[in-house]
Amino acid sequence: MGNSFGRIFRISTFGESHGLGLGVVIDGCPAGVAIDEDFIREEMQRRKPGQSKITTQRKEEDDFKILSGVFEGKSTGTPIGMVIMNTDQKSKDYSHISDKFRPSHADYTYFEKYGIRDYRGGGRSSARETAARVAAGAIAKMLLKHFEISIHAYVSQVGDLKLEKNYRDLDLTLTESNIVRCPDPQMAEEMISFIDGVRKDRDTVGGIVSCVAQGVPPGIGEPVFDRLHAELGKAMLSINAVKGFEYGSGFEGVKMRGSDHNDTFYRDGDKVRTKTNHSGGIQGGISNGEDIYFNVAFKPVATIMQDQESVNESGDAVLVSGKGRHDPCVVPRAVPIVEAMCALVLADYLLISRTNKL
Repeated sequence: MGNSFGRIFRISTFGESHGLGLGVVIDGCPAGVAIDEDFIREEMQRRKPGQSKITTQRKEEDDFKILSGVFEGKSTGTPIGMVIMNTDQKSKDYSHISDKFRPSHADYTYFEKYGIRDYRGGGRSSARETAARVAAGAIAKMLLKHFEISIHAYVSQVGDLKLEKNYRDLDLTLTESNIVRCPDPQMAEEMISFIDGVRKDRDTVGGIVSCVAQGVPPGIGEPVFDRLHAELGKAMLSINAVKGFEYGSGFEGVKMRGSDHNDTFYRDGDKVRTKTNHSGGIQGGISNGEDIYFNVAFKPVATIMQDQESVNESGDAVLVSGKGRHDPCVVPRAVPIVEAMCALVLADYLLISRTNKL
C-alpha cells in the first residue's frame, strides 16, 4: 500500500526512522549485472546524516547488508534484499511530542489515516526512509551504466541564492567537492554561509536540486498516462519535503512563443538531434535522445528549533518545542536521493521498452 515503486524494476521499502533498521527488496533486476558494493557504500555515504555542519548531527554510518539476489559479485535475477540497521536513534528526543502534532509534519495526517502513529522521528514518514531508496538506486545505476546512461544532480538554489548557469556550462565533477553539493565554488561558499546562518537562527530554509540524465536513447517511455516525465514527477514528488517538479523549460517556457520554444530537428550522422532542448529530452512522454533535465523544489525542513503553536490528539491547543537533530536545509543530502529516484525510473522504463518490440 504505497510502499512499492516501479513495474518491472520494482522496489519495496520497509522500516522506520527509530526502528531496528530499514530495508529494500528489489525485484526484476536482470541477471548478470555487476554489483559493486563499494559503489553502493559511496552512494550511501553521500546521503547519510552527520556529514557536515550544515546537516543533522545524527551519526549513522548507513552500512548495509545484501541478503539475497547476488552471487559472486553479480545479480542472479532473483529478488535482491538489502538491510540498513539504525544505530544512533535517540527516541527520547521525541517523547515531548508523543501526543502533539508538529506543524507541517505528517503527524496529524498519519494519525487520521491509521489511528496510530510512530512519533519517534516521524516513523515511516521520516526522510530516513530514503536510505533504502539510495541503496536501490545504486543498483539501478549499475544497470544503467551497462547502457552508458549517467545521472548527475546538484544543488542549484538555496533560499534566494540561485545558480543562474546552465548545467552545460558547469563542471559537474565539482559537485562533491563541497558540503552543499553545488558545482560552482563561489556560489557554494555563499550557500554554505547562508545555511549556517539559518542554522544559528534556529530556523530552516529550502532549495532546489537540479538533475540531468545523459545517454538515454530515444524511444524510452510510454504514451498518455505513463509518460516518462509523469513518472519522473511522481518519483520526485514521493521524496520527503518536495513541493515542486519541472522538466525542460518548465514554468519559464510560458514566457516564450512557439516559434522560439520549438526544438528543430536535424540529422547528425546516423542520429536525429534537436538544435535546442526546451523539451528536456522528452516529447510525447517518450525520450528523444537529448539530455533529460529537471528541477526539484524542496521546502524548508518542518522541524525548527523554536516554539510553535499546535494541537494535540485531543484537539487541545499546545506548544510544540523543537528538539533533536535535524537538517537546517535538506538539499545537500537530497542530491543522491534525486539521482536514485531518477535511476529507478530510467531502469524500469528501459526494461519496459525492451518488451514493447521485437
